[in-house]
Amino acid sequence: MTSGAYLDHAATTPMSPAALEAFVAEAQRVGNASSLHSAGRGARRAVEEARESVARSLGARPSEVVFTGGGTEADNLAIKGMFWGRRRGATHRTRVLVSAVEHHAVLDPAFWLAGHAGAEIVLLPVDAEGRLDLEALRAELAAHADEVALVSVMWANNEVGTVQPVREVVRLAHQHGVPVHTDAVQAVGQVEVDFAASGVDAMTVTGHKLGGPLGVGALLARRELELEAVLHGGGQERGVRSGTLDVPAIRAFAVALAEAVEQREVRAKHLATLRDALVAGVRSAAPDAVLRGPDPALAPEERLPGNAHFTFPDAEGDSLLYLLDSAGVQASTGSACQAGVPQPSHVLLAMGVPEAEARGALRFSLGATSTPDDVERLVAALPQVVARAQAAGLVSRTNERGRP
Repeated sequence: MTSGAYLDHAATTPMSPAALEAFVAEAQRVGNASSLHSAGRGARRAVEEARESVARSLGARPSEVVFTGGGTEADNLAIKGMFWGRRRGATHRTRVLVSAVEHHAVLDPAFWLAGHAGAEIVLLPVDAEGRLDLEALRAELAAHADEVALVSVMWANNEVGTVQPVREVVRLAHQHGVPVHTDAVQAVGQVEVDFAASGVDAMTVTGHKLGGPLGVGALLARRELELEAVLHGGGQERGVRSGTLDVPAIRAFAVALAEAVEQREVRAKHLATLRDALVAGVRSAAPDAVLRGPDPALAPEERLPGNAHFTFPDAEGDSLLYLLDSAGVQASTGSACQAGVPQPSHVLLAMGVPEAEARGALRFSLGATSTPDDVERLVAALPQVVARAQAAGLVSRTNERGRP
């Protein structure tokens, strides 16, 4: 574990002891899961047992679990694979509906399809708390149902923690025969996630967000879903995801997932208690800070229990991040960085947050190893950090105005 207060579990989590033990044990064995000899059969057995475990944890059938190299690959397989799969028939479906607050692992392949495969991307709006506008989705489906290839709406937002109305999205889309994908990377282990009960056609999960290793994840996809391969080669994983399977990572992923799901209720209560203390502490230490996303005091079920996201007026998020890091507190801005230039979060902009305010964003995310001491360390450091970041922002703005 890192030193200081680690408040960036939404970026990645430490491996749980049980997952690490499983990883190390499997890594000491040799065998390609596609080989027919005894070592290969042993590796295949480990993979299939892990597949059954993942399915149990997420309310799916084992045959619906497609192992991938992580969440980004699973999202790409879902968006591209579903788009190309839906073009097999006579109907030319080119519209891809995605919420405006999706992770770039969904947005970027969607826009890649627009540039390379004739897709038309429709960004579905959200309200001021980051919640999908269901009426906009309803209207889009009513007007263009025969042209829609798929809908993708994340289960919970990675920046502001908003839990989306996934089941209602499914109900609306399925009325028109349109399949739905959801990125559930942030949701699993924090809120109840059941693949079958949700009705979605495809769902992305990953290991390193819930105590598993980096570089492994899965796309849960219904057997009847039309899904084209993105990776080609040996034909592993139903022929839609070729590549030698990472047996140690897959086994450790299954162990971490089972552990996270089994402990979810207890852990969620713990995280919510810490989150509420963090929110109260930030508001006390920095009264001008604005909580973004649903207020947990008013609608706790609409926000991830481990997420708190603030904007700090007149301060740049990257300045806040570096100053906090120097004080032993690790967090995230949640925004993109392109060509070395920090950009305001597309999530906050979609929520209607002015660009100047969106630049002062910080995301604090809690996990299994978080403690009250982490929160106290943040709250103690925050007043000086905010004051210094605002002073630096004032100097920067003054210099900008003075330039010819």
